[in-house]
Amino acid sequence: MRAHSRDNFGLRPVELRVGGNKFAEGTCLVEFGDTRVLTTCSVEERVPPHVMGTGAGWVTAEYGMLPRATKNRTRREAAAGKQGGRTLEIQRLIGRSLRAAIDLKGLGPRTLTVDCDVLQADGGTRTAAITGGFVAMVLALRTLKSRGTLAKVPTVTPVSAISVGMVGGEVLVDLDYPEDSSAQVDLNVIGMPDGKLVEVQGTAERHAFSRADLAAMLDAAETALLQLFAKQAEALE
Repeated sequence: MRAHSRDNFGLRPVELRVGGNKFAEGTCLVEFGDTRVLTTCSVEERVPPHVMGTGAGWVTAEYGMLPRATKNRTRREAAAGKQGGRTLEIQRLIGRSLRAAIDLKGLGPRTLTVDCDVLQADGGTRTAAITGGFVAMVLALRTLKSRGTLAKVPTVTPVSAISVGMVGGEVLVDLDYPEDSSAQVDLNVIGMPDGKLVEVQGTAERHAFSRADLAAMLDAAETALLQLFAKQAEALE
């Protein structure tokens, strides 16, 4: 039996709690089981140099883990003087995923920065950050509209993410840390409600996997993502 008494295709208990930070334009605390990530969206009335003059906006992300997000204390990256490769890869993934969800022209020449701070890690921190980050971003857009900064909220398409893997030859959805650390295949799937994919990250940890295995994992991910879109919609009500 998996943790939280779920079957192979079951999600951990998922909670998307809006609010909790009175300064950020949008905030969502996302929980996937014992994984907890605080996502906040901030707005700046400027864009990076490569976007200047296009009339479009920009969405970027930053990601970090608190020292005791894991079993043993991890030194803050700021204390080391640089971010690690894993951190850079994850925050770029989050930024790409959220940019795919919004009409940047409709946003206008401003930047949304989604900060994703891992309070507690038990597997799937990047997928949780994307799922909660979308909610925080939409809340920030609504704040801009309420202030009169935006005439209307630009078109957004929900984007969410889920981890899938193969453990003991079986497909499992939403892996926690013990499952992730022993998986033969680790796959992160970012998608939209119409079934289109934003990104798929897949790695064979021990043995190569077949196209049939990949198809089975993608099918399982698609079903799980539909549940997450419903959670996002509920949070945004």
